[in-house]
Amino acid sequence: MSFLSKFTLVSTCLCTTLIGTAHATDTLEKIKTSGKVVVGHRESSDPISYTVDGKAMGYAVDICKSVIDEVKKELNMPNLHVEYKAVTSANRIPELLQGNIDLECGTTTNTKPRQQQVSFSTNYYVTEVRMAVKANSGVNRIADLDGRTVVTTQGTTSDKYIKLNERGQQVNVKNVYGKDHADSFAMLASGKAEAFVMDDNTLAGLIAKSPNPKEFAIVGPILSYEPYGIMLAKGDTKMKALTDRVVTGMWKSGQMDKLYKKWFQSPIPPKNMNLNMPQSDSFKNLKAHPTDSGIA
Repeated sequence: MSFLSKFTLVSTCLCTTLIGTAHATDTLEKIKTSGKVVVGHRESSDPISYTVDGKAMGYAVDICKSVIDEVKKELNMPNLHVEYKAVTSANRIPELLQGNIDLECGTTTNTKPRQQQVSFSTNYYVTEVRMAVKANSGVNRIADLDGRTVVTTQGTTSDKYIKLNERGQQVNVKNVYGKDHADSFAMLASGKAEAFVMDDNTLAGLIAKSPNPKEFAIVGPILSYEPYGIMLAKGDTKMKALTDRVVTGMWKSGQMDKLYKKWFQSPIPPKNMNLNMPQSDSFKNLKAHPTDSGIA
């Protein structure tokens, strides 16, 4: 091998190593260096992740607080600063990829396509996708949507299931998109859409804090079962191992049941409404068999 060939080979290997290093993510080291952890959250995904008077709260936010407590112990930083940053369905993955948030505690479905870009913790919830309508609309099933306008939130997975059912049941609907869940619900409330397809927990939360909850109903078949996980940087094995340890431990200790009762079966801010949502069979199955598996 000539000197030039050897030089080229060494240079190529060095560049490859540097590129790999540049793209490697060590969230714990990043947090330690910056002295803060940045948590992505949602603003209107009650009761999982939402804000009241600018303060992040909800079932997922409480779970992430437990993760952050473990991060503080791991780094020996009891006074670690915690910053909350609101994200949307459209920008949550870019915000993580760009390093603007360290973990996302919202309502992000753990899917195999998303796993190509990010990692997920052990799943902490399973939702059932259904549709919200005006109680007097006469809409009770997918077939009733024929010729009507249906809203979903931009960047969510629920839109896929509308399209699947359009083809499967030969109904023709007009799809429109809200910029976030609150915007989508506002379109339903104002009559700009006749159904809002989304995760049942999100629908229940939006209905509960509306001016007249009895005006709405959640109807129709279950279109999908979708697991939620804490979204993390892809390939960051240390942060994933820590997060998995916390979430799995909460399932096994019964802490998840306590949080479920707090957020789904008790009065919650801002109106002290009780969603009175019993645990679904899919939730109970996840409790019995915690996993980080994603759906197709």
